[in-house]
This record gives sequence, C-alpha cells and structure tokens, in this order.
Amino acid sequence: MRRLYSFILGIVAVIVLLFVGMTIMEKTTSSSAQSDKLVIYNWGDYIDPALITKFTKETGIEVQYETFDSNEAMYTKIKQGGTTYDLAVPSDYMIDKMIKENLLIKLDKKRIKGLENIGTEFLGKSFDTNNDYSIPYFWGTVGIVYNTKLVKTAPKHWDDLWDSSYRNSILLVDGAREVMGVGLNSLGYSVNTKNMAELKQALAKLQKLTPNIKAIVGDEMKGYMIQGDAAIGVTFSGEASEMLESNPDLRYIVPSEGSNLWFDNLVIPKTVKHKDQAYAFINFMLKPENAAQNAEYIGYATPNQAAKKLLPKALREDKAFYPDQSTINHLEVYDNLGLKWLGIYNDLYLQFKMYRK
Repeated sequence: MRRLYSFILGIVAVIVLLFVGMTIMEKTTSSSAQSDKLVIYNWGDYIDPALITKFTKETGIEVQYETFDSNEAMYTKIKQGGTTYDLAVPSDYMIDKMIKENLLIKLDKKRIKGLENIGTEFLGKSFDTNNDYSIPYFWGTVGIVYNTKLVKTAPKHWDDLWDSSYRNSILLVDGAREVMGVGLNSLGYSVNTKNMAELKQALAKLQKLTPNIKAIVGDEMKGYMIQGDAAIGVTFSGEASEMLESNPDLRYIVPSEGSNLWFDNLVIPKTVKHKDQAYAFINFMLKPENAAQNAEYIGYATPNQAAKKLLPKALREDKAFYPDQSTINHLEVYDNLGLKWLGIYNDLYLQFKMYRK
C-alpha cells in the first residue's frame, strides 16, 4: 500500500514539474513574440544591413529583422497573429487581400514625412488606390533576359520567343501568373483577364511554345543564366539585375506591348506593438539618401524619384530597369483575382506544364 501511495505521489510530482516547465516555456515563447525591438518582416536580403545599423544609431531604436520567402507565408504568419510584426513588405495583390481581411492598419499620413519623394506614377495603384495602407518600397517588371553570345537575334517582343531558332533555349520562371501573362500579353490581352476565351487562346499559344522551352525553374534560373546554360529566360527584373551583375554577356528587356508591373510596399500589420517606431522607420526609408543606398545595394528599381537622382547615371538611365513612360503605360499590376479565378489560372498553367510532358 505504501509503495502504491509513493508511486501515486511520484506521478503527481512529475505532472506538477511538467506543468511548471510548460508554463515557463509559454512565458519564454510569449516574451520572444512580444519583442521590445521594432520587428520588421521582409523578404530575404531585401535591405542593406548598413541601413538598419544607421537607423538604430540615429534613432536609438533597435531592430529585429525577420524574413519570409513568399507572400503566402508572410500572410499566413500575420493572420495567425502569434508574432507581433510591426512592419511588413508584401506585394501588390497580397496588399489588396490583407486590406480586405482587415490585417493592416490605416496609415496616418500626417506622421509620414517624405511621401512627396515617391513618383506619382507609383502611387494610387489598384491594390491601394489612395495609399491608405501602403508605401512603395521597390518596383519592377517581368521581362526577358538573354545571353548575347548564345542568340543570333536578340528578342524584343513576347512573340519573338516562338522563333524556331530558340528551340530548347528558354527558361521560364515557375509561376502561373507570369507564364500565363506571357501568353496573354503576346495576344494583346490583359494579364488580369477573366475572359475564358482569351485564357484558352493563351494556353493554346503557350503549348506551341513548348519546343523552345528548356525548363521551367525557380531561383536556380540565376545560376543557369549566369553560367551560360541557357540562352533566354523569362524572369523578374530584380532577378535579372543580379544575373547581369555576374555575367556581362547578359541583357534584360521589357517588351513594350505589355507586361507585369510589380510593387513591394511597406505596411503596418494589425499585430503592430511599436507604432511610433514603425513610422520612424518608414520616414527613414523615405529619405532620398537612404532609398538610393538601398537601391544600389539591392539592385531593384526605387520608386523614390529624389533617390533616383542620386544613383549613378548609368543605373538611373538604364531603360531595362527604369523603363520610359510609354512602356510603363502598357504595364499592369496583378489584380487580386479571388479564389475562383486564381484557381482557373493555376489549372490552365498546370495543363500547360502537363502538355510539355
């Protein structure tokens, strides 16, 4: 009986110890989630680290910098609400989604200094028509990168990709909107169309492109293009910038008939705990000298016109990454299509990938 009693006491003691341990762990997790630093949630390698150091030195505000690799991963983390992010950098269509789901706070424009530095052509976009929730951070395009030593005739338009001389030479970025966009733009249609006849025409045309496609890839495209393993790639301007930096034989063009114009913007999520510090960081990044430093480091196009003037002449006048207004007028931001139409785009893209096999 005493042994049984001792055994029961032992079990109770273990349960108590486990409970105490779990309580301590919960408090530790909670304290890490409730950081006393400004928590910035951004894409990987998407800011010059020297700017974070400079911001802390100037303001005394310490920064906790965390990264994500997709808009969807960022959205899920913020929606769950377990971590108190103070600033995030989603892309255009995701901003629209987050606004509609009440995941962002409305900005107090009176607290923002330097918004006048942003070019008017980068404001008032469809995903945030009054910029009530977002401030442009970087922008870019979807276009064609090619190797001058591996192509006899340089591509200038989407239709050029169907040239038989490019057989087994083209890499496509693995994205439904991007690939379907190539087909749609080549036919003169919108990358946001909800017309099934147009979408089916685009699919049929893309299927005719398959002899020229070497592979559909993700991040590895950079390595392939830099090493000269493929002649042509359809990719984002920011990715192309990194490629050109590593291989002088590469060039990047944006077809003048139309393409995607993408934006990554600063937003303040509903999870914010350091609102004053968040505004301080936004104002810091709107300063021309800081935006210019960031653009030079990252290699993406800045929407800050005052900052653009501070960039090296060769960079700010490069029409591949800063297209003229006539080209910009033909570019489209991806709309948030909604579940139904996004599913249709994904299904058609899957059909295209299966057709290749």
